[in-house]
This record gives sequence, C-alpha cells and structure tokens, in this order.
Amino acid sequence: MRPHTTVHTARLGAREFKVIRPARVPARAVPVDGPWSMDGWFDREAAHLTAGLWALAATSPRSLVHLPLREGAAGGAYAGTWRPLDLVLLHHSLQFAPSRWKELRGRLGPGRPRTMDLRVPDPGPDARPAGSGRQPWASRDRFRQDIHSETLFMTGSARTRREGAGRFADLARTGPGVLFGHTGRHYGRRVDCRPADRGLHIEHLEERPA
Repeated sequence: MRPHTTVHTARLGAREFKVIRPARVPARAVPVDGPWSMDGWFDREAAHLTAGLWALAATSPRSLVHLPLREGAAGGAYAGTWRPLDLVLLHHSLQFAPSRWKELRGRLGPGRPRTMDLRVPDPGPDARPAGSGRQPWASRDRFRQDIHSETLFMTGSARTRREGAGRFADLARTGPGVLFGHTGRHYGRRVDCRPADRGLHIEHLEERPA
C-alpha cells in the first residue's frame, strides 16, 4: 500500500514534533464520541486507507499520525447525533500531552508531500495474550484513550497499532461481503483499550448506490 501523505513539523518549547496526515481525507469515515464507547463508521475505501495509516503509525514511534475526519462528518448520517472526532495515533514513548494538541495543531504549516510504502497486516482474529485465556483487555499492552480539542488520542505500542491496522483491514475486506444483500445486518470490530477506557468500536458503513 502506498498512501499519499503530508508531513508537518512544529515546535512546542524546546521540542520539535512531526505530524503525518493523509493527503486526502476519506469522505465516508465518521468517528464519534458515542454513548457507551468510541464508535466509528467506515466504508471500504476509508477503512482500507485507515488501516494503512495505523500501520504507518506502528512504524513511526517519533511521529503523531493525525486523521482529520470530523469535517467529513458534517451532513452525514450521524451528524448532530453524537460529537464527531478527529483521530491521533501516537507511541507512548513520545510522551506527548494531548492537552497541548490544540496549540501544536495551530502551528502546523501546509506540510511536505510524501508517499509511504507500507505493508498492512493481514486481518486476523481478535488478539489474546499468548498462552493465556484472559480477555484482550487484561493485557497491560493496551491503548490509552484521551479526548482533547475534538480529537480522540489512541496512545499505545507498535504492537497495539499493528493490531488496530489489522482490525481496519478486516473491516475493509469482510464488511462489504457481510452486508451485501442483507439489509439490517452490520459488521464491526473492536480495538481494545485499558479497562478504565471505553474502547473503540468500528463498523462497516454500507455503500449505497448514488
């Protein structure tokens, strides 16, 4: 997969941060602050691109990967029901405070175009800790969620972001086939977070003919 991106840099105090964004924001991607969990609806194209960006985040521990998705939620099926969110993926070792995101975002320029060469993980079953019958959330290696400035932050390790990429890849590959000809059915996956957080539930958004 070779997604087109823009790479931005900005300073906060003595530190310089790199932010990577998709060059083109997918039109049918709607992450929201739902009533019980963080929820998201993605069509096949959006889920495929998002899988690539999660894979990019897994190999970019010194960068923040920013998906500015809430603009695309305006006028969509879920507009006005729940609060739409942008998404930022980052490695915990970066030690970036989400509360400073608005300031950093305001300092980003137009960025430099760059095409990435990525391998998206194959879709697989929900991961469980090796050799353990525990539920996935029982592992210490889970995402941490924060919301600041209309943005959902998913902070974790390279492994958790690879797993997340696999969830989106499965959504793109399997979701359309499950929904085809079955009105009322849905296909979703879950990205697990710490027990104190609400998790991220993603669902295939049916592609209706124009």
